[in-house]
Order: sequence, then C-alpha cells, then structure tokens
Amino acid sequence: MPPRRGGAGVSDETVRSYDRDAAAYVARTAAVPDSVRAALEHLAEGLGPGARVIEIGSGGGRDALLMEQLGLAVRRTDVTPAFVALLREQGHACDRLDPLGDDLASPDGPYDAVWANASLLHVARTELPTVLRRLAGVTRPGGLLRISLKEGDGEGWSTHGTISGPRHFTYWRAADVEAVVRASGWGDVEVRQGIGGDRGETWLELSAVRDGVSP
Repeated sequence: MPPRRGGAGVSDETVRSYDRDAAAYVARTAAVPDSVRAALEHLAEGLGPGARVIEIGSGGGRDALLMEQLGLAVRRTDVTPAFVALLREQGHACDRLDPLGDDLASPDGPYDAVWANASLLHVARTELPTVLRRLAGVTRPGGLLRISLKEGDGEGWSTHGTISGPRHFTYWRAADVEAVVRASGWGDVEVRQGIGGDRGETWLELSAVRDGVSP
C-alpha cells in the first residue's frame, strides 16, 4: 500500500522525511544559486519596493531573506513542522500552512506575488490545479506567480541528498503544466528549462500573471 497522502497532496512520508533531516537540508541549501538569485531580482524589479509575497515552502528561509533584502515583504509558510520551528527560532514569523486546505488570505488584502521554489513538485498531479486556483484567489489581478518543478513524466519516490528518507515527486512536461496554470486563473505563462542540482536534472521555471477576473 502506498504511503497516505497528506497536506496539499503531499504524502505524509515526504513531510516526515523533511522533518527528520531539516537541519541538514538547510545547511546544504544555504547558498542561493545564481539562477534563483536572478529570478528573485527580476521578481523584485517587476513588483517594486514593499510588494507583498506569499512564499509556499520556505524551507530554511534562504529565498525569503533575499527577497527582503530586495525590498519585498514576505509571508513565510511551510507544511513541514521542523522548517517552521527553525524559522521561528531565528526570529521569523512563519505559518505551518497547507495550500490545499488552509486559509491563504491575508488581513492586509491580496498578495502581489506567489513564490514557490521547488515546493509544488511534491503536490499530487490531480491536486495542483486546486492549489494554483486557491493561490490565484488571494493574489491581486496583475500579480505574479513564480514556481519551479522537475521536468519528466509520471511520478515516483526518491531518496537522495541530505534527506535520508523517501520523498514523492510529481514530474511535469512544459506544455502540460502551462495548460494547468492557464486554467487556474493565471495568464501570460512562460516556461523555461534549466539544469540544476547536483544530479544535473532538468527543471521547469514557470512565470505567470494573475488574470483580471476570478478563476
């Protein structure tokens, strides 16, 4: 029997694997890759100072720190308890949040952007449209979406890197994920391929703009 699926279509086993090795994962991924830095600089330039970003899958908080240095206001979130605890210990506000079912809204109004770097790749294929629609629902018209996923077919379990337990990944082809994003309240979708990580895998870097009407 496959492991039970949990928050945001992410298996409970994937969350437990991150939870066990969170500190090691944070240490190994502390440096910001050039491609991520460039994407964040481009995002900040497009949004302007003070723009509000919800980050899905903050992990160790590396990307959020850079966004704040670039003048953005970031809401840190993660579904893994250990990541949330680590960020709070560092003095950052961070919400344990499941984007599939938890309240994403902010009392300050819609967000200007969504940043989800290498996090939605753990979401089940059938549930990614729901997550994207919910994120569109709390983003202002004209707001921006930035996500990264692994390129490939199907789905599967992998044990690699500093995470000693298995994690479940959903792989996407550019045309398929573009269609899902467009049908979920986002337009002007662009998908670029890039090589990343120690394993030389191909990643899909996707950007989109929130449609002017509710999905």
